[in-house]
Amino acid sequence: MTPPATGTDLLVLHTLRCIGFAGLPRIAAAAGLRESDVESELIDLAVAGLVTHMAGEFGGWGMTDAGKAADAERITAELESAGARSAITAVFDSFLVLNPELLDLCAAWQLRSIDGVMTANDHNDPSYDARVLDRFTEFHQRAAVVCAELSAALPRFDRYRARLAEALARATSGDRAYVTDNTASYHCVWAELHEDLLATLGIPR
Repeated sequence: MTPPATGTDLLVLHTLRCIGFAGLPRIAAAAGLRESDVESELIDLAVAGLVTHMAGEFGGWGMTDAGKAADAERITAELESAGARSAITAVFDSFLVLNPELLDLCAAWQLRSIDGVMTANDHNDPSYDARVLDRFTEFHQRAAVVCAELSAALPRFDRYRARLAEALARATSGDRAYVTDNTASYHCVWAELHEDLLATLGIPR
């Protein structure tokens, strides 16, 4: 029988479901919780057989098959108890409209056309990067609306709004890795949100 979930318990388990195998710092950052609190929850989840830990330099935490099943059960229960399925489904449709645009923006950041040939962007043209970042800023205004609608239906989605805003702020302040190349980059957080929506609604990849 699946152990009952607390708010933090569910958030930590589901965060791991959305980001995959990861170390403690990344899990805590993605969940928006202190590392000590996340570690305590992970230990309890490991005792329950829902997660496992691999030691070593490239170690981290991952879900067991039982953990995946438990997460699906708990997330469905959360969704239904909140009466949020129809609202989340509607917002997911809005997300799907934005998703191709975000992917195009990421491609524009990583590649550029030079004399008609697509070439890796070496970021040596500040004006080009600035134009792409301006497009990201405009995109984010619409993405923030989607995040606000999601958090109105299920408050745990609000952390994506905060993380996307932080990634964009870092990128526009000069830290280029926060566009696509960092685990906390705009692209990575958006991908986690996509995975979360699929998992929440029970939609297979």
